[in-house]
Amino acid sequence: MTEEVQFYLDAAKEQMDKVIKHLETELVKIRAGKASPLMLDGIYVDYYGAHTPLNQVANIAAPDPRSIIVQPWDKNMLEPIEKAIQASNIGFNPQNNGEILRIMVPPLSEERRKQLVKQVKNEGETAKIGIRNVRRDANEELKQLKKDGIAEDEIKEAEDKIQKITDQYIVKIDTILSVKEKEILTL
Repeated sequence: MTEEVQFYLDAAKEQMDKVIKHLETELVKIRAGKASPLMLDGIYVDYYGAHTPLNQVANIAAPDPRSIIVQPWDKNMLEPIEKAIQASNIGFNPQNNGEILRIMVPPLSEERRKQLVKQVKNEGETAKIGIRNVRRDANEELKQLKKDGIAEDEIKEAEDKIQKITDQYIVKIDTILSVKEKEILTL
């Protein structure tokens, strides 16, 4: 196999790894009944005029499976952080004691669990589409190489390899999704 063809195979694999990493980070944000500091990822606070991620203005910890504690480095940030969490629409109502914010994570209802499983499946489908797009792009690059004079049988072999890699990544996604679904549905 020529160096150029191998380059496109490696690039496709690298892109597919990025799709998997993205899926994993998105799934971490979907709570499975246990408190996690990552539940507050994506919340931004107005920090002296700058739109700043919450984890850059406060310490976030989950001391037990039912609560999250947010301890701002600057006490003046308690109220803006509290308002940002309430405005984030994730269903948390922080309790402010003047020092820290305590967030009680309510247990999930059966209906909410089913919604979360649907959300997980949607994320999985999005990831599969991403993998298929990488496959399509790699195959187009290979077809371009064929026009540039690379042997047709070598291109066909590379396309088969791309398909095998794609199948492996789809199986990886299915495995990740089934683990997350089991985590959500387990009481």
